[in-house]
Amino acid sequence: MADITDIKSILYTEKTLGMQEDNVIVVQTSPRMTKTGLKEVFREYFGIIPTNINSLNQSGKVKRFRGVAGKQNDFKKFYVKLPEGAQIESLAV
Repeated sequence: MADITDIKSILYTEKTLGMQEDNVIVVQTSPRMTKTGLKEVFREYFGIIPTNINSLNQSGKVKRFRGVAGKQNDFKKFYVKLPEGAQIESLAV
């Protein structure tokens, strides 16, 4: 069962801001989130049924800190296409 707590953030980069003009938002989630789970979260919490969802597994980068190698957390990205005219209140500018 997917929950809204699995959504970590909405990504804001130059590329994703350009995609928002086409009603596509990019959501960063935990690796256990699925497309159907994300669709349920959008329907339940935002009242919007996405028209299309694409997913991407992103592995964490290997970084060094004070000479010790470490790894950042893995995450999943979803490209969510919203219906025409739909907006999420928290994203409204």
